[in-house]
Amino acid sequence: MLSVPVGAVRTFGGRVVCDDHGMTTAVYLELGRQRVFACALDWPGWCRSGKTEELALETLAAYAPRYAPVAERAGIAFPAGAGDAQRVVERLPGSGATDFGVPEKVASGDAEPLGGRDAERQAALVTAAWALFDEVVAGAPAELRKGPRGGGRDRDKMVDHVLGAEAGYARRLGVKQRPPAIDDPAAIAALREAIVAVLRQPSDGTPPVPKGWPPRYAARRVAWHVLDHAWEMQDRSSPAG
Repeated sequence: MLSVPVGAVRTFGGRVVCDDHGMTTAVYLELGRQRVFACALDWPGWCRSGKTEELALETLAAYAPRYAPVAERAGIAFPAGAGDAQRVVERLPGSGATDFGVPEKVASGDAEPLGGRDAERQAALVTAAWALFDEVVAGAPAELRKGPRGGGRDRDKMVDHVLGAEAGYARRLGVKQRPPAIDDPAAIAALREAIVAVLRQPSDGTPPVPKGWPPRYAARRVAWHVLDHAWEMQDRSSPAG
């Protein structure tokens, strides 16, 4: 795997990737043996993976237009060139979970204190990710196009999976609620409201409960999972090209 040295500037596909702090989008890399995640530190949910650092960064950049509507829904300006110039701020050793397809490592920046304005910002982005997911679900067929090897959940099973995961994620924030049923909008709203109530609180950067997640990482993990499946559902709702 090719690694970008600290202080170096390289271009991949016409896009600048640099460890210089003057660049635009702060990104950390989670490096597994077979997969690398590139995650935008300040944009919860904007995380993509690839087989190498370069491919992960390229995929992250390619998804900038798909993430922009999330920021728009949250009422937050998303820089037009956010995907074109990336600043690699940290590289973290991954694990089997990384290779399986989950960005599970907490970045050093996640331990930094979180002020009220930033907490409201991350809560707004997570809420916007849920809104996009709900919109995609509403327009998706019950049966989704299968993957190259015939796999993949259909719509309702995917929604059930996302809700179950969120109930588990919520426990990392001290929220204990049963996974809501997909046909119980009140329970879904209650779970989301409880998660957001924690995410929008100022924090000293420590997890709110023992063995929990720092709020910054929790916001990123929740939004990533929601958007990952929303985008998958979008892609699998259209005919094979």
